[in-house]
Amino acid sequence: MQFDLTQHNTLNETYKLMAQTIIPRPIAWVVTEDEGVVNVAPFSYFIGLSSDPASVLISVGHKPDGTPKDTLLNLRKHKRCTICMVEESDLEKMHLSSKGLPHSESEAEAFKIETVVMKQGFPPVIASAPVAYFCELNQEIDLGGGKTVPVVLNVQEIFVKDEVITDKERLTIQFDPVARIGKSYAFLGEEIDPPVIP
Repeated sequence: MQFDLTQHNTLNETYKLMAQTIIPRPIAWVVTEDEGVVNVAPFSYFIGLSSDPASVLISVGHKPDGTPKDTLLNLRKHKRCTICMVEESDLEKMHLSSKGLPHSESEAEAFKIETVVMKQGFPPVIASAPVAYFCELNQEIDLGGGKTVPVVLNVQEIFVKDEVITDKERLTIQFDPVARIGKSYAFLGEEIDPPVIP
């Protein structure tokens, strides 16, 4: 079955097709701040773009009323965010933080998500996160229509908890991330070493 996206596919159909076939997708728990209000929001349209310069991309949608989500508003205003990777133990709080709250309300407070200031000038880190990226806004990308805004972020610093570094000499990192598959979440489970190429 082929789906011609130039014809009469609805946005919901397109999302279902992409969200269930581009899998698994890592979840970026994005922390922004405005006037002392800490905004915490998960994004599964998230990917690493480059390691030189270190950069990532998140795609931010709009609220049901058509206004930009708080993450996008705060990024446009303050140009900085902190991206925290989500571990299995934080699945419930991460899911709760996807609930739309008024701009003046903090998901960190509403859902008892502990945060800690780790780098001056940047939003706080979710205290339980194994890894955090301190990012600055590089640019928004105009896709030529639609209300989704891809945002390129330059990574200025990366924090990794000591306990998830299993080999400091080789810089081997091991934690239990949460991924998105369609409407469901997933744990990665067993890791498989690549076969040796003769």
